[in-house]
Amino acid sequence: MDLFSKSSSNPIPIPPTTTTTTITAAACSPSSSSTTTPSRYENQKRRDWNTFCQYLRNHRPPLALQMCSGAHVLEFLRYLDHFGKTKVHNQTCPFFGLPNPPAPCPCPLRQAWGSLDALIGRLRAAFEENGGRPEANPFGARAVRLYLREVRDFQTKARGVSYEKKRKRPKQKQKQEGAT
Repeated sequence: MDLFSKSSSNPIPIPPTTTTTTITAAACSPSSSSTTTPSRYENQKRRDWNTFCQYLRNHRPPLALQMCSGAHVLEFLRYLDHFGKTKVHNQTCPFFGLPNPPAPCPCPLRQAWGSLDALIGRLRAAFEENGGRPEANPFGARAVRLYLREVRDFQTKARGVSYEKKRKRPKQKQKQEGAT
């Protein structure tokens, strides 16, 4: 029987769908409900979300997404530091503050500040897309913002690289010399 045809003699009412704001375990499971090809950003956001959810499942004791706080996000960011590719010199290193050290040193490889900042932005968006309330978003917690600021400031000093925002140059007005 076709539920969508108008000529049906015995129509079956289909209840309207309702949306909930609670985060379920399904929010951490991969899903593919879209038929269009997602953008690079959307793919990365999905991978980051799945990685974070996997981290929560592997946490001891396992942690439900509803119970996740800014402290857990910081724990996740520190965990990710082990897989970084950016050399960040310790304060005792002779190359501290040099952007291009002349020789190798034993300082650790860490996640770059820009990578962490972009990751938090994607996870913050993914949290809300998966049913989280913006005011309860652990990725927007004050502690996370302060941590990112500390990482940025330390890496600025350690690597001798400035993370200041680039200012746009004012557009120069072209001088039109008219023939007089």
